Amino acid sequence: MTATKGPLRVLGQFISIVFHPLFIPGYITAFLLYLHPFAFAGYSDWNRTTKLISVGLLTAFFPAFTVMLLKLLGFAESIQLKTQKDRIIPIVASMIYYFWIFYVNKTLPDNPPEFVEMLCAVFISSIIALTANNFSKISLHTIAMGILAGFFIYLSWNSMIPMGLPLAVALFVAGLVGTARFLASDHTIAELVWGYISGIISFIIAVWVIG
Repeated sequence: MTATKGPLRVLGQFISIVFHPLFIPGYITAFLLYLHPFAFAGYSDWNRTTKLISVGLLTAFFPAFTVMLLKLLGFAESIQLKTQKDRIIPIVASMIYYFWIFYVNKTLPDNPPEFVEMLCAVFISSIIALTANNFSKISLHTIAMGILAGFFIYLSWNSMIPMGLPLAVALFVAGLVGTARFLASDHTIAELVWGYISGIISFIIAVWVIG
């Protein structure tokens, strides 16, 4: 497929940046820290801030810095990782960062299981992404959206409080990002759909592992 040109492409690129895969763990963490009434109950403002910063560093800043470094050293053609070859080292590096943040938080007794499951799903998704990258340019955006949707579906199913609005927003964003990637990238529909499936499977495995 050829990416759409014009205003729709620009809009698709903007949405793709706002909901970049690197930001999704931080968004979910922020929701649990600041919007969910019980997930991190008892945490001080300082503890909430440091928790969010730690997740942001390991799931967004360090992976992004790795990509920038690879581009500067000539190991990647573009920071957008347009080819399967360009994706290999960044995914492996991200896998290490994701495992570390998951492992550290798994050992801390005051973390809610939903948070640990999300971090585990992000790590598992990197393994699936690296494997799938050998066969196709699977959409990393929709993998992240699969985790987002899976997380809020699971949270709604198990929560004692109404979660209809957060679930509706999550599903809307997941669909919006998939549409944006279809408009602004060279992904095929199959690559987008398999991304969603991979993300959801990652979360299901994480729930099984942690549970």
